[in-house]
Amino acid sequence: MQQAIEDYLGLLTANRGFSDNTVAAYRNDLTQFERFLLNTDARGLAKTASSSAAGSIIDWPEVTRVQVLAFVLFLKDKRYATSTVARKVAAVKSFFHYLVAEGIIKTDPTENLDSPKVGKTLPRTLTVEEVDRLLEMPLRSTTPEGIRDSAMLQLLYATGMRVSEMIALNVDDINCSAGYVRCVGKSGKERIIPVRAESAQVVENYLENGRPHLVKTRDERALFVNHRGDRLTRQGFWLIVKTYARAIGTETNITPHTLRHSFAAHQLSSGARLEDVRQLLGHASISTTQIYTQLAGLQRQKPMDEAATVPN
Repeated sequence: MQQAIEDYLGLLTANRGFSDNTVAAYRNDLTQFERFLLNTDARGLAKTASSSAAGSIIDWPEVTRVQVLAFVLFLKDKRYATSTVARKVAAVKSFFHYLVAEGIIKTDPTENLDSPKVGKTLPRTLTVEEVDRLLEMPLRSTTPEGIRDSAMLQLLYATGMRVSEMIALNVDDINCSAGYVRCVGKSGKERIIPVRAESAQVVENYLENGRPHLVKTRDERALFVNHRGDRLTRQGFWLIVKTYARAIGTETNITPHTLRHSFAAHQLSSGARLEDVRQLLGHASISTTQIYTQLAGLQRQKPMDEAATVPN
């Protein structure tokens, strides 16, 4: 059963260009579904010590709609968020579509299966005051790591980049003197984002006084590296942000995208055009950017200095 999952995940990576994070989420969801099937009987009920192993699902062609529905109920009983249940159901449905297309199964047990309805929730953002406190925290340290952390937080809030885009940056992707950074977003789309002078100076300080003490080899291209001299990971960055969030005592649930969301909301609050913000964020559709107009309307933010605009 696991081999079919791995083959499917390989297809997502090779042919559909899914990100590593998306593939990892699909692996987690499908493996959980597989474990559920192996630990329940043909009716989707948990096996007991006296249950016969013959009652367990042992291969994908044997899975029926009853087991799929039982899995959905299992997720709801576990009190997963509706959005999480919807994602897991979507992963299972996509997987079974693949099995049918490959001729591994004849009928799709998820056909016409409705996913849980997910209401649109507003992204959580920091206030301008909370951002100021967060950006100030790394400045209290003169270590190479502290200088690096300050540069990362400044750059994220100044540009609205995705965390995955930031950690993928190489040294030659940023021009501090000219005030811009080049990043590659989803589907390989490249965009040039202006960087405020103050933030560019912080990054330049990292390049001169922080990074040289962290890298181990001259040929390392990564802009942001960890204490081992390797490219910093998304998970590593998240742990760093969590540490500073606890230090400032914010009640906002910090995620890797919190500064990106805050950037967008604060830009719109300070009068930036929606289309300009869309281009800065790298959204394919302006409808994705429009959700931040609600956040901007809910908050009364003080204007940002040198608000970024899209270059001609």
